[in-house]
Amino acid sequence: MFYTVVAAIARVLVKLVFRIRVYGKNKRIENLEENYIICGNHSSVLDPVVVAITHNNHIRYMAKKELFDNFILKFILNKLRAFPVDREGNSLSAVKKSLRILKNNEILGIFPEGTRVTNREESSAKGGISIIATKAKKKILPVYIDSNYRLFSKINIYYGDFISLDQYYDKKLSSEDYLKIGEEVLDKIYSLKEDFNEG
Repeated sequence: MFYTVVAAIARVLVKLVFRIRVYGKNKRIENLEENYIICGNHSSVLDPVVVAITHNNHIRYMAKKELFDNFILKFILNKLRAFPVDREGNSLSAVKKSLRILKNNEILGIFPEGTRVTNREESSAKGGISIIATKAKKKILPVYIDSNYRLFSKINIYYGDFISLDQYYDKKLSSEDYLKIGEEVLDKIYSLKEDFNEG
């Protein structure tokens, strides 16, 4: 209930200061019978908000643990049922939490670059997204957010086709394998804008 109310308020506020256009969402999501991981590029603190208000389902976000140091933010994030990840240390607990969320048939939200970046050349995917997707055996819904987030500017959001990593489900993978798969997922995310514009 709290998530629904906050999302509704955020939707109104964001649409007052930005012009949002969504590509691909409706036809991609309606026919999926199971939960999934929503995975996007990350250039602003507003990215999770924009995805949440253009997506019909409750997303359980993975968020950097530093955000939980602030009492007010911690209260809001806990109410929204987000959970912390240590980007510099051991992320095993975040992986386990992610797997429990997916096992509970909920939708998981991840920004695999781990921090905010402005272009693909600066970014580097972590192996976490591929570990979680292959262990949970869940599809990935890629989303690319294109905006500079200046007041009254345009935000274009591109939702792509679901990505399945089923060819890796029953294989023993190394850390290098997970990183490579993560980079491939990130490549697909960053290609969404071009794919839609060409179509």
